[in-house]
Amino acid sequence: MSVLTIDAGTTGVTALIVGENGAVLARGYQEFAQHYPDSGWVEHNAEEIWQATLAACRTALDGTEDAPTCLGITNQRETAVLWDRRRATAPRRAIVWQDRRTAGICAELRDAGHEDRVTELTGLRLDPYFTASKLTWISRHDTRAWSGVLAGDVAVGTVDSYIVWRLTGGRRHVTDASNASRTLLYDIRAGEWSPELCELFGVPLSALPEVVPSYGPVGDTDPEEFFDLRIPIAGIAGDQQAAMFGQNCYLPGSSKCTYGTGSFVLVNTGGEAIDPKHGLLSTVLWQHPDGRLDYALEGSIFVTGAAVQWLRDGLGLIDTAPQSEALAASVQDSGGVVFVPALTGLGAPDWDPHARGAIFGITRGTGRAHLARATLEAIAFEVRDVVDAMAAASGTELPELRVDGGAAANDLLCQLQADQLGVSVARPRIQETTALGAAFLAGLGTGVWASTEELMHTWQLDRRFEPGDRDERAYRRWRTAVERSKGWAELD
Repeated sequence: MSVLTIDAGTTGVTALIVGENGAVLARGYQEFAQHYPDSGWVEHNAEEIWQATLAACRTALDGTEDAPTCLGITNQRETAVLWDRRRATAPRRAIVWQDRRTAGICAELRDAGHEDRVTELTGLRLDPYFTASKLTWISRHDTRAWSGVLAGDVAVGTVDSYIVWRLTGGRRHVTDASNASRTLLYDIRAGEWSPELCELFGVPLSALPEVVPSYGPVGDTDPEEFFDLRIPIAGIAGDQQAAMFGQNCYLPGSSKCTYGTGSFVLVNTGGEAIDPKHGLLSTVLWQHPDGRLDYALEGSIFVTGAAVQWLRDGLGLIDTAPQSEALAASVQDSGGVVFVPALTGLGAPDWDPHARGAIFGITRGTGRAHLARATLEAIAFEVRDVVDAMAAASGTELPELRVDGGAAANDLLCQLQADQLGVSVARPRIQETTALGAAFLAGLGTGVWASTEELMHTWQLDRRFEPGDRDERAYRRWRTAVERSKGWAELD
């Protein structure tokens, strides 16, 4: 038996065929366009996401003779998608999780005294990162699209619910609890959409998807829409929760960091939703078929891998992202250069949507290698900020950090990370743990695997990075630079 998994990320869609032993039998990948219509705005075309999904799945299916018995989905979280229930067309582009346009709406609600109540119900904070304020913005600025929502003709959801709707030929409008918990519309302790929050943000409950468990069948693919295949969709989770599942972080206290477009550090808190402090979030990790919810503390960093992409695409300093390692390793340090990659504002633990990227310490002796090194150091510093906050919030230190995502292949970054954290960093052989986690959820939901205990045997270590000397001076310089980057956009 094998599992087909769809990982609908921020810049492209990955599809894997995963065997019973957890090995990747085949893979496909297809990028889709990023749209930046204004400063701080980021949008996706929903149809382009769907076409990328089909292309990636076609490549994966063609790469093996093993026919999948079920399907799992994981996705970029918080992105707001609208689509016509009858024609499958989207009345407007999706507003991506990175988008900062709703900072004013969040400030309005904060000034009106709503943030404490929102945090109490959701474990989150009022920030443009999350879905609800994006929907409020659409209701105010795109009345044509929103009139369809109010009339019941246009559905509202996140990327997972849109893909499920397309896969099932419009028969199922669902999301799982992990994705719902990222919208600012979901009561994480009650385990349901909150009428109070829907009223606050002006979102009709009737437009939202049904919330289902993270594993177990929720519908079948429509053969007319999906390569003549009728298989159960049996696993759904937001990308960071799926990565936790793929990293076998099933027990309270286990943790991981995914280095993707941004970086996300999660620690499993079991059945307890801990009140978020120190700039952290409390979020649903996954929902079991019996309705039980497991939770996590999360630190969300908006730009890490995207900073390396900026070196490549924005500045032309490197031709490929992996070149950043060799370039950064060609110098012993950053030469005093500090890069704050607040390209879309600051997430945890600082949370400033008005912060902007900044480079400090440039001299006549500064070269591109110093900037590459400063970029990798910035990623390690950002993750340390979050891990330190988690230690302060929970009162316990992390025993180790499991890492995954594209940048986790960078040995220099992993070593810098271990040095800054003072704990070992463990990298698995399969670093596509987000897609792997969705496969594990779907397989667990259909009997491919009998238990999480069985799944734990699939995890294999690639390399462990032990901590060395920690450069506290460089870290203090980093914190000074972060403070100076804050509020920059407000100067406009």
